[in-house]
Amino acid sequence: MTRHELRERIFQTIFQFPFYEGDVPEFEIVEEEKISEKDREYIDTKVAAIKEHLEEIDKEIDTRSNKWKIRRLGKSELAILRLAIYELRYDEDIPEKVAINEAVELAKSYCDDKSAGFINGVLSGIIE
Repeated sequence: MTRHELRERIFQTIFQFPFYEGDVPEFEIVEEEKISEKDREYIDTKVAAIKEHLEEIDKEIDTRSNKWKIRRLGKSELAILRLAIYELRYDEDIPEKVAINEAVELAKSYCDDKSAGFINGVLSGIIE
């Protein structure tokens, strides 16, 4: 899997957080999909790390989202912001510009037209 595909699977998994209590959901593998053990481990590790830092990440979202509290954000936007903020704050292997660009691309695929700009604005404010 490419880095973008891995990131997309992480996004799809953390999108489910609000629907579960406590346990981190496992990502589903489509029967036809081939995924290596290395990719599965990468996804599982990132999802667990995001879950571990979720409280700090959510505080950052509340602080940076210009009066849009977490409960008002769409679930897709919330998952994208959680992933991107994790990458910006805790994942030293991901350059800041890559994290923001990937978040904007996910927003273009999974959210409405205005979300990409909103997400870009929130994340750009973090790296200033």
